[in-house]
Parts: sequence; C-alpha cells; structure tokens
Amino acid sequence: MNQPLQAESYPPQDYEVAAHWLLDRSEHLSTFRADLTHALRERGAAYSDGLSGVADRMVLVASELATNAIVHALPPTRVRLLEGAEEFVLDVIDHAPEVPPEISEGRELGEGGAGLKIAQRVALEVAWYADGSAKHVWARFPRE
Repeated sequence: MNQPLQAESYPPQDYEVAAHWLLDRSEHLSTFRADLTHALRERGAAYSDGLSGVADRMVLVASELATNAIVHALPPTRVRLLEGAEEFVLDVIDHAPEVPPEISEGRELGEGGAGLKIAQRVALEVAWYADGSAKHVWARFPRE
C-alpha cells in the first residue's frame, strides 16, 4: 500500500533561483548530479565524502526526485535550485500534476520506491503542489 505525500504545500517564497536544469531522460542524471554538486559548492554548502554534508544529501534527494519524475511523468523534467539566506530548496517539476507522489510501503530494500522516504529522512521538509500542467515536488535543506 502506498501513502500520498503531503499535498498543496508551497515552499517559502523568499528564495531566488540559483540554478536550473532540464532533464529529458535518465542518461542526463549523471551530468546533473555533477552540475548540482558544483553549484552547491559555489554557494558554500557543506560537502563530505559520505552523506554528512548538506550538499551530499541534496544531491542524493535531487537524484531520487528527478528519477521519479523521469520515470513516472512526461518529459521534460525541470529541476531548480532555490537559495535563501539560511536554506536551499530543490524544486523538481514534471508534467503529470494528476499523478500525486506516493511513498511506497511494504517494499523490500533494493526493490526501488524509496526515494521519497529518503528525502523525508534527510530534508527539513518535503511536499508538493500542482500548478497548471505541472507538478512541483520540493525539499527544503539548511545551508550548513
């Protein structure tokens, strides 16, 4: 059984778009992860060799959310990195607003479907909203 992610929740509005990417297929994810890592480092996000830095966690979540959008929605997928004074927001936009993101329940480790669970564990907040023909799934992170 799956449970829906919190809906109709908007990220704070006092953020500026720091970077954005357009992804048409899963082959773009590797380049996207490298570009996001670079953008986060330029903005002072903590990075480590594991998952202890905010940049590491953000790249993991961005990859999971973008993969979900590529697999379950219509292309292209758009990802925006939003920057505020004390936080970052990842905003993953797809073109299937009628398909709400769902948290997979009852799957064994390695069967897939853990992206939203991972996002909820490492982000400050994860939610989504529909906007016309687009769906935004977003995650909020501290700067450090």
